[in-house]
Amino acid sequence: MPTDLHPHLAEAHTPESRAEFGPDTAGPILPGAWLGMLGGGQLGRMFTHAAQALGYKVCVLDPDQDSPAGTVADRHLCAGYTDDAALVAMAQQCAAVTTEFENVPAQALDRLEQLGAFVAPRANCVSIAQNRIAEKKFFAACAPKTGVSPAPHWVIEHQADIDQLPADLLPGILKTARMGYDGKGQARVTTREELAAAWKAMQHVPCVLEQMLPLAYEVSVLAARAADGSTATWPLAENVHRDGILFSTVMPSSSVSPDVADKARAAAAIVTGEMQYVGVLAIEFFVLKDGTLVANEMAPRPHNSGHITMDACETSQFEQQVRATARLPLGSTRQHSAGKMLNVLGDVWYEFGLEREPAWDAVVGHAGAKLHLYGKADARPGRKMGHVNCVGASPDEAAAAFEHAAVTLGITL
Repeated sequence: MPTDLHPHLAEAHTPESRAEFGPDTAGPILPGAWLGMLGGGQLGRMFTHAAQALGYKVCVLDPDQDSPAGTVADRHLCAGYTDDAALVAMAQQCAAVTTEFENVPAQALDRLEQLGAFVAPRANCVSIAQNRIAEKKFFAACAPKTGVSPAPHWVIEHQADIDQLPADLLPGILKTARMGYDGKGQARVTTREELAAAWKAMQHVPCVLEQMLPLAYEVSVLAARAADGSTATWPLAENVHRDGILFSTVMPSSSVSPDVADKARAAAAIVTGEMQYVGVLAIEFFVLKDGTLVANEMAPRPHNSGHITMDACETSQFEQQVRATARLPLGSTRQHSAGKMLNVLGDVWYEFGLEREPAWDAVVGHAGAKLHLYGKADARPGRKMGHVNCVGASPDEAAAAFEHAAVTLGITL
């Protein structure tokens, strides 16, 4: 697909006013129009495919010339996220813009909106999810309406915060306020001394200490909210992590009670409304051994645990993101097949220390196994390379397809 390299972007012209090319934010943006995507990773790639299937053209802004989304988009602006010429070029071409990762600079979203693009989600929504301190405060502020609180926690920005830490918050998990994902930027601590050492290892950046809770399992809710305020949520997903990275997702959750599932889905819908959010939002929850639901964190974008919607639900999370971005009616989130997702990391490319191509033909030999690869040329251990959606008429059928895929790829169950 066409790629615009950075030097060419300087030729773009900054508009004098929002009215020069600003869309009518009240009406739908119909197929044939251009949609913008900040971020070129796999989530952007799957958004691009969904948008193109609906008849849209996609412009991706990402600094990596070989990004998964940039290689399939109709146009790739190869530049940094705050490059003003690139942002002007995107706003000139695209009626609406969205993002695929929460750490996109908020000023880039603000600039696109200033230039006249419809931005979904807006910068203020993304900013909350970029900072665990702000995120905890927001969950706590929503708790009177949702009935769901965050884990007991303590903000650590100075040594005095460690000295004044309530003793009952230990043992706990220390997490950096920013840039932590897939288990990165986290440390388990049991004493005040361990906490101080861990904070020093994190170079004394702002952190949050979360009390260790008696966790039964983890679930997530994918919620979508349209510009007109309508909302939709998918069935609850139950997640298993290995080394801080999502290993598998079952939808619907096989463990959660109907009451807890309803409470989680309702809470997610309320949260999107409180933020005036537009787009797809994922919220991860802890379910404790006594059945208590605890808000963990959120991602202002489609989520790894929502990949199963691509093959098990009427509307995938990526099509829904397209719909919300283009101000189309939201699609049905009805689940038509039992589903279990297997995350595929770069480890499966290696056997006895040697790199080889996995037996994809054997994986897809099972009728219930749907393979999705992300187009990344370099397979590295721990790197997300794809996923296998395993579906069936019953949870047992989906589980059988999951076992087949895992065993074929040499993944330990």
